[in-house]
Amino acid sequence: MNRVRLHKLAARPDGTEWIVGRPATGTFVAVPEAGKRVLDLLGQGLSTGEAARRLARETGHELDVVDFVDALVGLGFVAEVDGRPVPLPDPPRPTLPRLLPHHVRWTLSPLLPVLVGLLIAVALTVRPDGVSLGYRALLWSDHGSLVLAFGAASGWTLLLLHELAHLVTARATGVPGRIRLGTRLQFLVMQTDISGIELAARRHRMTAYLSGVAVNLAAASAAALAAGATEGTVHRMLAALTVLALLPLPFQLMVFMRTDLYFVLQDLTRCRDLYGDGRAYARYTARRLTGRRPPDPSLALPAHERRAVRVYSAVLVVGTVLCLAFLATVTLPADAALLTRAASGLTATGSTTAQRLDAAAVLITLGGVHVLWARTWWRRRRERRTR
Repeated sequence: MNRVRLHKLAARPDGTEWIVGRPATGTFVAVPEAGKRVLDLLGQGLSTGEAARRLARETGHELDVVDFVDALVGLGFVAEVDGRPVPLPDPPRPTLPRLLPHHVRWTLSPLLPVLVGLLIAVALTVRPDGVSLGYRALLWSDHGSLVLAFGAASGWTLLLLHELAHLVTARATGVPGRIRLGTRLQFLVMQTDISGIELAARRHRMTAYLSGVAVNLAAASAAALAAGATEGTVHRMLAALTVLALLPLPFQLMVFMRTDLYFVLQDLTRCRDLYGDGRAYARYTARRLTGRRPPDPSLALPAHERRAVRVYSAVLVVGTVLCLAFLATVTLPADAALLTRAASGLTATGSTTAQRLDAAAVLITLGGVHVLWARTWWRRRRERRTR
């Protein structure tokens, strides 16, 4: 190995290290100052030997540049070695590929969060009459089918806007981003992969993380203000929309499932992989309780990360246990009862046409959600094992 050509990389300082990554793939890694200097030298066209000698003169320390480049090849950072292309799979296709960073650069303006904050403040100050945040606001019509149809249409629209907010703010920083289905424990979710945002400035990272929550709050505030200026059915529908926009926000507090606020927490605690390290420490604690004495994985972390990881591991365990307990004692029994009742209603000899249609709708809707969850979970598991 003599000369290498690197793919387009981005970097930012992070304490005594550098975060370096390839924006096209969302792959990034932390390297010491010497590693960043080697990348710069290789990028200037120096051979591995020349880079090693230059670094030795500058620092007085020897570095095995060839091994370092081998690691870069494994990360997908190297395009050519001695003029020969390095075979790599194509980067994942981004969502809305024609949306370019300069199209959405305005989303990173410091003025935008100020405007959103003013909208929320006005809604809280005015407190429009007749807008309740209770569940009764969702029952805006006597026709249950209309309530369900409006809730489904509004919920999916708000969810898409939430994820688009993550996508466009990340795209403004040069991160491609992809919107796709995913799973969080027993929940089927829509999520936006913005891997590579770690290379952006902190203000831009926070903007990308919190943009979805900002969309929900802005939508709720706008709907509440509009409801206060209307009457009748339109007023009731807008009041219901206010509640629907706020309903997903408590879910964001479940940071043990890597929600938007989890990434904010990870950034503020300056942890590299809060979830992964938290899981490792939880497994270590469980093994200790069984009498084994494995090495403590948190001891390899800096002191500030160690404290955060240990606290988060407790949150991770408690939150996961409570969620799975709710699944076992409430969700699954309720779903099983509904599916059993629907299957019986579909095959019973005395069932009317309306009853059979209702049973079929339950089987298709509820069963479809479970099948989609299982398919999504399996796909994500296969992708992780491949990586």
